[in-house]
Amino acid sequence: MLAWLDALAADGLELHGFTLRRSGRVVAGGHWFPYGPERVHHVYSLSKAFAAVGVGLLVQEGRLSVEDRVVDLFPDALPPVVGEHLRAMRVEDLLTMRTGHAADVTDVLYAAGEEHWVRAVLAQPVEFTPGTHFVYNSGASFLLSALVQRVTGETLLEFLTPRLLEPLGFRGARWVSNAGGVNLGGWGLHLRTGDAARFGQLLLNRGKWQGRTLLAPAWVDAMSGAHVPPGTNPGDERSDWAQGYGYQLWRCRHGAYRADGAFGQFCVVLPGQDMVLAVTAGVRDMGRVLDHTWTHLLGNAQESPLPPGADTEALRVRCETLTLDVPELLDPPPLRDTQAHFTFDPNDDGWEAATLTVTGERGTLALDGPTPNTVRFTLNTWEEQTLDTWGTTVALTVRAGWQADGTLALTLLLIEDGARWEVRWPAPDAPLSVGLCAPHYGEGHTLSARPSTLGA
Repeated sequence: MLAWLDALAADGLELHGFTLRRSGRVVAGGHWFPYGPERVHHVYSLSKAFAAVGVGLLVQEGRLSVEDRVVDLFPDALPPVVGEHLRAMRVEDLLTMRTGHAADVTDVLYAAGEEHWVRAVLAQPVEFTPGTHFVYNSGASFLLSALVQRVTGETLLEFLTPRLLEPLGFRGARWVSNAGGVNLGGWGLHLRTGDAARFGQLLLNRGKWQGRTLLAPAWVDAMSGAHVPPGTNPGDERSDWAQGYGYQLWRCRHGAYRADGAFGQFCVVLPGQDMVLAVTAGVRDMGRVLDHTWTHLLGNAQESPLPPGADTEALRVRCETLTLDVPELLDPPPLRDTQAHFTFDPNDDGWEAATLTVTGERGTLALDGPTPNTVRFTLNTWEEQTLDTWGTTVALTVRAGWQADGTLALTLLLIEDGARWEVRWPAPDAPLSVGLCAPHYGEGHTLSARPSTLGA
């Protein structure tokens, strides 16, 4: 476990939390402060596995069949002409990402207007016979959420809560919906790291939790089986994205399977080791997280627990003291009252101007753009607040302070979405830089703002 943590750190992989379960109990876990165990985290496409469970619950309640045709479930959202391929598309084709589409149709959803997403997906050409052609397709996962809502009259989250989430002990879970009130299905679920691990334990137990069957064992087997055979997804045959696909779950090397989401969200189930690993993160190279898991955890799993000793104590201390890698600040902070105004260079993000103010240990960063915001901070302290962005309000945690070279450094964490901004102001006459440095923004996405007026 210590070697796994060391390897992740050496690769510069930014994890936010992890929980490792073995033989039905938590054996290790921790969060990189200021992330914590009670904080929900967007798990992106890991959400898809919960959509598959929603469908499975409908199947076991006798309210749906995987052989049901999609056109029969959404007769009011069909295009004027229904081709033979669309007419043949079944619920199982949505589950296995073999809808017959040549490419992911997710982009058409936002272009169509959010209240018409089902209609937008069904209007797309279906080039292949459903069930014969695999393409990773979040639009198919959205349709799973939509059909659960169509059958039950409840959102997917509402449907799952008494049947799955409450029995598993989930707290604070939420799922983003479109303007039509439908949970996004393929993404948008926010949950705690430990909740993802309990979900993995349910799958490992083939649907049982604390002696109670929540999900039919046959459905778990169907979810985790390779309906799409290995090698179907183009790429390195050794890749964990080329081992086959089930019902919204990926097969892995070493007999494992997983739900995963962009930027390093994982729920990995290892039946041969009676183990579950859940990870929340903000990484670009997701494959490295799995590589280190196979190297350091898979091969070192033992049947009996380690006796108390230096290694177990070192692991306990390490897990309790994990901290996010952030800029080093002068402590105690110097008190430098200042105010500066900046004008952003033209940018696609729509940011226009900024005002940075520091008075004693307190300060603000006012941002003028599509959605004006004022970020508050206290020097050398993490401070929680909210930020209006992307048409919604998100949780924000901010830390700011002076560095030894005179730079004022701010770290802004969109802490429930895994995104990160790094703001730097190196000198009174220097530009302000805003680095959108989380993997969401790709490499080197930095906005620059020129100073316009200064004050002190």
